[in-house]
Amino acid sequence: MIEPEIEIPVLVSQRLSKTQWERRQDEHRQAIAQIVDPYLEKKQHQQNDPILDFLFEYYAFRPSHLKRWSPGTGVLLENATRQTTPPISELTITDEGAWLDPAHFPENRKSSARWILSLLKNTLKKDPSFGCFGMHEWAMVYKSDNVRHNHLPMRMDKEELADFVESRPLVCTHFDAFRFFTDPAKPMNKFDLSREKFNQTEQAGCLHTNMDLYKWAFKLFPWIGSDLIQKAFILAVDTRRIDMKASPYDLRERGLQPIKIETKEGRKEYVAKQKDIYRRSLPIRQKLIEQYKQLISYF
Repeated sequence: MIEPEIEIPVLVSQRLSKTQWERRQDEHRQAIAQIVDPYLEKKQHQQNDPILDFLFEYYAFRPSHLKRWSPGTGVLLENATRQTTPPISELTITDEGAWLDPAHFPENRKSSARWILSLLKNTLKKDPSFGCFGMHEWAMVYKSDNVRHNHLPMRMDKEELADFVESRPLVCTHFDAFRFFTDPAKPMNKFDLSREKFNQTEQAGCLHTNMDLYKWAFKLFPWIGSDLIQKAFILAVDTRRIDMKASPYDLRERGLQPIKIETKEGRKEYVAKQKDIYRRSLPIRQKLIEQYKQLISYF
């Protein structure tokens, strides 16, 4: 039903014609489908995918939900009706079109949004660190008989792997990776990490911190625009691929040639790819901060 009494407030800073927003919606669905549809086909045949399994299981966002498109806050979809707009219940429909009214943002999520914004800003302020060489995945299987991804073959036997981990410093700064370290590995880490210190220890050189941009973007769907969510998701896919290539798992049969961080050449390759992910993450993080700030300014 159209709500004729509602006026478009000054918070609407951009207008999209019907042709523009329908095109963006279709392009988003197609871009996501190219990645997600082959994955869903694999799942139907009980085939594992070490990249996308992680992104959809760890972050717990459904592939079908990722295909949905939202303009984000501050955008008016011209000539939109309840029948033609994206299926987003939060959209307000007026005679002029459809838009997201921040007045309807859930009260119980406002403090979480403010915390995430402070995390994003604090992380951006810090100098990035590139000295971990992906050792977190190795610390997760160090001296363990219960390997996390036990369906995947390893590149080293247990004793050789333990010797390698003990030969390298553990300098993980990301608590959500550190918490999966085995008990023998946790005391070896240089930093004392905890959930309470999460906001202070994050730094933007970390692969997992940059994968989390997808989490922080999608967490506020539909208030964060899907164009940005898509960029964060694609970055997360590419980042996870590097993460698994540098891991102790042997994924060559899945088309992932190892980044052999046990060698000097492999460590140089890892740092080069880590820095590339960092550079790609910067505009996404900055835009995400802008969209969070814009949304929160209306609270």
